[in-house]
Amino acid sequence: MLRGRRIFLLITALAFICCGLFCFRYTDAQEKTSSAAASPTPTPPIAEDDEVLRVETDAVNVLFTAQDKNRRLVTDLKQGDVKIYENGKEQQITAFSRQIDLPLSLAILIDTSGSQERTLPEEKAAAISFIESVVRPTKDEVSVISFTGDSTLEQGMTNNLARLRRSIERIQFVPPSGYIGGGVVTGTPPISGGNQAAAGSTAIWDAIWVTSDEVLGPAPDKTRRAIILLTDGLNTYGNKKLDDAVQAALKAEAVIYSIGIGDNFYYGVDEGVLKKISERTGGRAYFPRDEVELRQAFRQIQEEMRSQYLIAYEPSNPAKDGTYRTIDIELTNQQMQKDKIKLTHRQGYFAKTEKKK
Repeated sequence: MLRGRRIFLLITALAFICCGLFCFRYTDAQEKTSSAAASPTPTPPIAEDDEVLRVETDAVNVLFTAQDKNRRLVTDLKQGDVKIYENGKEQQITAFSRQIDLPLSLAILIDTSGSQERTLPEEKAAAISFIESVVRPTKDEVSVISFTGDSTLEQGMTNNLARLRRSIERIQFVPPSGYIGGGVVTGTPPISGGNQAAAGSTAIWDAIWVTSDEVLGPAPDKTRRAIILLTDGLNTYGNKKLDDAVQAALKAEAVIYSIGIGDNFYYGVDEGVLKKISERTGGRAYFPRDEVELRQAFRQIQEEMRSQYLIAYEPSNPAKDGTYRTIDIELTNQQMQKDKIKLTHRQGYFAKTEKKK
């Protein structure tokens, strides 16, 4: 009797368990069905072939600034106020706009040769103030290069203000062997005479060339590329010439802003050569006489880089032959001509070359 009762209870328990499992599975299935109905099927990703941004264009982009006779920026130019020429032939403008928010890729070149020994502290302080007021961490990037006869990459491209500040702070004038000050070197040069010559000299064109080729060349597309050059303009060493430096900057689409700083105890500043290299690349040269004017120069550079115009055109000469082609922008607005508005832009570019198959 007892045994039969135990069997009955066991069968009843198993029935309840099976019923519970069935209810659980049914409820779970209902929830999954309901969830699937509430969540629509995700849209499949767009195929890579649909990306139109990867299509190459042969358009030439030219950035320029407009200033009145008092060197104030002109901000109300329209497309009809200008014409653009390539190798003397007028080109059809395909785009015209004012650029006020273009990302920046900058390289700050600081001369640390003997002629900068006494001015270097002010240069460093002004450069730090410049990057702290200009660099937007989400958009811009800056590199720092010091140079004498050789160039030293103090800091590669970064938007980290702390790193940039430290890289400028640690730049210092390192006197060559036998240096006693004021440009005077005594004693017998070491056996490595070439290295000694580089240490006590200034290779400006080499510094611009290597910066354009290796630092700004690989910078992202669609950025405003510029070199801020702090030097006295007296090139005394190196393998490159001024024309080599200009060509390298043009190929990297970099504008050079020169800040002429020198020590009158040496040879002063070569204003002519700094104006030449800046104007040929679309920049300007500044010659501050004290720390106040130095900081003003940096502020003017900042304003100019933030207030530019962009002209785009597709060359009437489609040949991809790598040749150098001159660019000239002509002001056609008669009132602006009377007001002596000056346009500043790069003076040419190198055409693209056919890709090797």
